[in-house]
Amino acid sequence: MTGPWNDFNSAQSNTNVIPKGTIAKVRLTLRPGGFDDASQGWTGGWARRATTGAVYLDAEYTVLEGLYARRKIWSLIGLYSPKGPEWGNMGRGLVRGILNSARGVSDKDNSPEAQLRRRINGFGDLDGLEFVARIDIGQDTNGDDKNEIRAAVTPDHRDYAAVMGAVNPQTPVALSQGYAPQQFASAPQTIQPASAPGHSGRPSWAK
Repeated sequence: MTGPWNDFNSAQSNTNVIPKGTIAKVRLTLRPGGFDDASQGWTGGWARRATTGAVYLDAEYTVLEGLYARRKIWSLIGLYSPKGPEWGNMGRGLVRGILNSARGVSDKDNSPEAQLRRRINGFGDLDGLEFVARIDIGQDTNGDDKNEIRAAVTPDHRDYAAVMGAVNPQTPVALSQGYAPQQFASAPQTIQPASAPGHSGRPSWAK
């Protein structure tokens, strides 16, 4: 006799990976690494330095709503690699996309206000930001699938408004002190591609 409790070939795969391409609202939490370099603007103890000399932000993303609510994704945001600028450039691109998404800024908008909204006083301003992410799949060092966030979805994507909702207003600070986010009208924008390599899936130039 063959039945569902004798033959498990048709059983649902017990994978813990969120499907590639899923768009979700997430909250970014930075886990302090204790490494500072004031000459680079890395202060507050947020950066982490690996034994290889690579420097990165240790990021945790929590899905806030929908089917995968409360699921967490861990990855790195590259700041520096001794092998070259690529990892740091990718990290800066991801942070730009996160700021655009969280603050409702078009990547095509180069107005003084938009430029101000892409500035931060320090990495602590990123901690707690909520934005729309496009979830991807990479592999860890064992070859197993793992989720990664390589891009932030920004306002002209057709699903951005429905997923993000309203951008919350916050109290502004004096321009001489830097930027504090505040509400403003969203403008058309594209997905901002970037990459934040995962803990066990970082690219060769970051090792």
